[in-house]
Amino acid sequence: MARGKVQMKRIENPVHRQVTFCKRRAGLLKKAKELSILCDADIGVFIFSNHGKLYELATNGTMQGLIEKYLKSTRGAQAEPVMQTQPLDAKDEINMLKQEIEILQKGLRYMFGGGTGTMTLDELLVLEKHLELWIYNIRSTKMDIMFQEINLLRNKMEENNGIANFGPITTNNIECPFAIPNEIFQF
Repeated sequence: MARGKVQMKRIENPVHRQVTFCKRRAGLLKKAKELSILCDADIGVFIFSNHGKLYELATNGTMQGLIEKYLKSTRGAQAEPVMQTQPLDAKDEINMLKQEIEILQKGLRYMFGGGTGTMTLDELLVLEKHLELWIYNIRSTKMDIMFQEINLLRNKMEENNGIANFGPITTNNIECPFAIPNEIFQF
């Protein structure tokens, strides 16, 4: 049974709108990562929620690096010269890194209940951004490792048992890639 065409208009129910935003955002970021891996492309995606929260993805390197690459590639099309940014002085860079380390350490103390006082909104926003990035990277690495292990198990099973078909089983247009075909249990 195929799904009907989705009307492109604003979802009025705020709960449904938020759920759709989360699902489609995750799907878009997943597709961008897959495109980057399959085609060896550098991809950067910015997404701002209606509350102003930023979600970003830079597949190779950092978002800043991708922006600089974009600016370099579009400079040939521009007639006016673009001013070069001055590199940070070593002392300024050290101070900036010390502040970031201090915020992260304060955040760790705050999360584990050992911190005294409260964190400012800016400190919490910086901490939230770091945590989201770490979670994304951890989940991505975990999924890569799981897929590698699944492929290894498939190869071992094919070698040991001579099983040739380990493809995904479809059940009512839902793929079950980890299911083994079996005549006893028909979906």
